[in-house]
This record gives sequence, structure tokens and C-alpha cells, in this order.
Amino acid sequence: MNPKIWSTLFPGRRPAAPEPALRVLMVCMGNICRSPTAEGVLRHKLLAAGLADLIAVDSAGTHAHHVGHPPDPRSVKCALARGYDLGPLQARKVHPQDFERFNLVLAMDWDNLALLEDACPPEPGLRRRIKRLTEFLPPDSPLAGAQVVPDPYYGGPQGFAHVLDLIEASCDGLLAHLKSRPEIRVNEQGAVPPSV
Repeated sequence: MNPKIWSTLFPGRRPAAPEPALRVLMVCMGNICRSPTAEGVLRHKLLAAGLADLIAVDSAGTHAHHVGHPPDPRSVKCALARGYDLGPLQARKVHPQDFERFNLVLAMDWDNLALLEDACPPEPGLRRRIKRLTEFLPPDSPLAGAQVVPDPYYGGPQGFAHVLDLIEASCDGLLAHLKSRPEIRVNEQGAVPPSV
């Protein structure tokens, strides 16, 4: 409903936020470096594209080592230098219900992909939702062909910058893919989003 009509009919009450048409989960091992960076970058790109209300983004880790912790300060600093705010994020572990709640579950590397596939419930179709983020690298990107987003945890600042380069490029391709999904095309025309 148009916000002006809503405020006339229901003064002082805000309309409920719409249910997202799609949900994307970014996954790495501890959820303090790569996956929160990917969450922050995709959120930023969705906001710029006017799709933040239609596509929800979250991140999680395959391990519980850092649950409740903020992102690694090096990731936060590198992301902030390019305009991405990771400050409010907190690490969590992947839950079994994530495989049903999210339309795409995107691993940063082969090891985490295998862990997600092992943890995925056996319901039909759920395993097809699990992919690597780098599968969305545009073919014309200088980084095309990269198979994984490597873990920068034990390296220096260059590693975090390289991770951000890969994530930005992959999220560009992912955004193009999400825009092409029927759930988004239908919703942008004003239709009610399908249940997810």
C-alpha cells in the first residue's frame, strides 16, 4: 500500500515490513572475515539497486568458534575503506533450518561447500540451493576463473583487500542473477511476493 494512503487510513501506525521475495546466506568457517564481508557488500549493492526490501541477506559460519563476536577488525577496516559498514554484524553458526529459509546458501570455498552439503537436510531441492559465491563472478571480470574466496585470517592486509575484490566482483554477478529471478521481476511490477 502507498505510504501516504496508509498514513491517512492509520495515523501514527507504520505498515509492516514486506516479506522478502528471496533470501541469501553467505557462509565461511567462522563468520568473522569472508561471509560478513560478503553480507555487507551485497546489502550495500541491494540498497543501491533499490532491492533491499525484496532480498534479505545474512551470513553464518560452519563452525561455532566465534559465535556472538563482531567481524574481524581487519575485515571491518578494509570494508569501511570502500564504504561498507560491517560494524553491526555478529557471528553465528549455520542452523539446519537455514537450508529451508534461504533460497541461496553461498559458500566461500570448497571445504565449507562440502560441510554445507553434508549438513543439508535430505528434503528434495534443498541441496541445489548450495553454491560457491565465486560461481557468480562475471565472465568479463579480471577475476573470472577464481574458484574460491580464500581465508585471509592468517595473512596480512593484502589478503583482506583481495578477498574484498573477489566478493565485490562476485556480488556484481550475483546481483545480476537475483534481478533476473522471477520472484523479483514479479515483485517489482507490484505483485505480492510468493511465500519462500
